[in-house]
Amino acid sequence: MAVRKLRPITPGQRHKIVNTFDGITTSKPEKSLLTPLKKTGGRNNYGRMTMRYIGGGHKRRYRIIDFKRNNFGVEGEVKTIEYDPNRSARIALILYGKEKRYIIAPNGLKVGDKISSGKGVLPEVGNSLHLSEIPLGTIIHNIELRPGQGAAIARSAGTSAQLVARDGKYATLKLPSGEIRMILVNCLATVGVVSNSEKALERSGKAGRSRWLGRRPRTRGVAMNPVDHPMGGGEGKSSGGHPRSRNGIPAKGFKTRQKKKSSNKYIVERRKK
Repeated sequence: MAVRKLRPITPGQRHKIVNTFDGITTSKPEKSLLTPLKKTGGRNNYGRMTMRYIGGGHKRRYRIIDFKRNNFGVEGEVKTIEYDPNRSARIALILYGKEKRYIIAPNGLKVGDKISSGKGVLPEVGNSLHLSEIPLGTIIHNIELRPGQGAAIARSAGTSAQLVARDGKYATLKLPSGEIRMILVNCLATVGVVSNSEKALERSGKAGRSRWLGRRPRTRGVAMNPVDHPMGGGEGKSSGGHPRSRNGIPAKGFKTRQKKKSSNKYIVERRKK
């Protein structure tokens, strides 16, 4: 997969960098794995706006993704590599006999490849294994936090974690954020790096592409009045004082994580600042 820069024949194309979509093999998703996706526009069940700057956007249908990879002992074949409007990564349609499932596609996975999950599986790209069976130093993604819960870590485009060590019933992983954390060895993880790593190189080029994604224009706090935001007010372009949210919670360095969070004991080293 790659990106391409458009010729600057319009203001919206001057800085636009888009994906070439060359790794995608079909434009038609599997109908049996589609479900409606309702938009809220930032409103609650009373119709009142509870989240600002949300609304509009292109209509989508959700692709049901198999994050649990619990089809143990059954070999699957990759039928297609597809675009998913709900996530940055590409997805792959896998055929397990007569059953079809979508998975997050790792880099290097091609149509016709065979993948499987469970005990005794080789640690090859696309295969899902328990952390107890993956060789140390392996690059992995789609990692469970709790056994059987389904993948929760390293699922977006281009991300991956590394299995650093194993000690007793815990494995030590270096996560995409730089955090080093312990996870139970009977959690599943998939070998490889998540596809579409060029996503980070894309540039929208114009405000309209944000509107297609359902993001409305965001008003800066310093442009508001003091009654609306702690950073508002002042004559001319004032800086607005210390960075903080509309509710007065400091930004840029203020720790919001609970000091007595139960998972603190599993974190060996915090993420890099």
